[in-house]
Amino acid sequence: MTYKGYTGRVEFDDEAMTFHGEVIGIRDVVTFQGKTVNELEKAFHDSVDDYLDMCKSRGEEPEKPFSGSSW
Repeated sequence: MTYKGYTGRVEFDDEAMTFHGEVIGIRDVVTFQGKTVNELEKAFHDSVDDYLDMCKSRGEEPEKPFSGSSW
């Protein structure tokens, strides 16, 4: 899943019956979780927005996702 240029990797915990995700391609840790796909997607969007807001409030540039390309 992608949002605002950030990509989330998702795994499913069958014991907890919960989806867990993490934004990949950046060094900062941004995680999210949800019990349904809709909850997961909303949590992903909220986490990315929170990350961007936190960076702005600190006067820092948010990390740009790695593209895997050196061009």
